[in-house]
Amino acid sequence: MRLVNHERSAIDLRTTPVHLGLGSTAKPIEGFAWDPEVLQAYSAAVAADGAEGRIVMIFEGDGPGDHWERHPAGDELVVCLSGSVTVTRDMDGVPDRVVLGPGEATVNPAGAWHAVDMAGPASILTITAGLGTDHRPRTDARATEHVGTPGPQTP
Repeated sequence: MRLVNHERSAIDLRTTPVHLGLGSTAKPIEGFAWDPEVLQAYSAAVAADGAEGRIVMIFEGDGPGDHWERHPAGDELVVCLSGSVTVTRDMDGVPDRVVLGPGEATVNPAGAWHAVDMAGPASILTITAGLGTDHRPRTDARATEHVGTPGPQTP
């Protein structure tokens, strides 16, 4: 995993996320993977950005999400690019659902547990304050009922 300075070619956000950092920098993250070692290396590489750092990526999928997550360092923007997605937030034990179609977006407030379900093939773009992100397995509709350990501390 490495942050790239001054990328001059096209970036596929489905495989190569971009880190937005202090000083209005934008650096593609080559070799990014949802692997604990890679996530730890990424966290270390962008630690100086603190809560202001953001990661931008595209997710494609079909069906329900398999986990809940929350981002305590800041809000997350979720933009539906294609298909239909439902973002469910656990707001003090009450599910808050937002259905998005292409071009529509929602904001997950800092610290709110949330999950994304895709109805058929769909894709989303996310801009996430990832510092301190927690993940929990999704076994039912309510995040507060899950027992799990926090995921990697990712920016």
